[in-house]
Amino acid sequence: MIYVSRKEHFNAAHKLHNPSWSEEKNKEVFGPCANANWHGHNYELIVTVAGIPDPETGFVVDLKKLSVLIRNEVIEKLDHKNLNVDVDFMKGKMASTENVAIEIWNILAPKISAISKAKLSSIKLYETPRNYVEYFGEN
Repeated sequence: MIYVSRKEHFNAAHKLHNPSWSEEKNKEVFGPCANANWHGHNYELIVTVAGIPDPETGFVVDLKKLSVLIRNEVIEKLDHKNLNVDVDFMKGKMASTENVAIEIWNILAPKISAISKAKLSSIKLYETPRNYVEYFGEN
C-alpha cells in the first residue's frame, strides 16, 4: 500500500460558541476562540489517499486531478469564508477544526473513487503550525 498526499491552503474565520451556554461559560471553555467578532486562521489541509500504483501510469492517484477535486469541492467553499456563517456544510455545527476535518472527509471520500482506485486514508487539518487534527474516517 502506498500513501500519497496533497497539501492545500485556505484562510477562514470562525468562533467557538455553544448557544445553549452562557457567555461566561463559552469564554471559560473556549477562551479567545469565543470572541464575538470572530478570529481567523491560515489553515493547511493535507489529504492522503492509499492504494496500489496503476501498472500503466505508476500513480496511486493523478495528483493534478486530486488537487482539482480538493480545490473545487473544499477550498473554494472555505477560503476567505466565515465557517459559522458562509459554509453550507458547517451550518448548525460547532466550527471546531475536528468538525471541519470530518466534513471535508464526508465530501471527499465518495468522490476520490471517481478519479482513482485509491481510497481516502486521512484528512490532516492544521489550524496553526502547532495545532492540528487528523481524521481517518469511521472504521
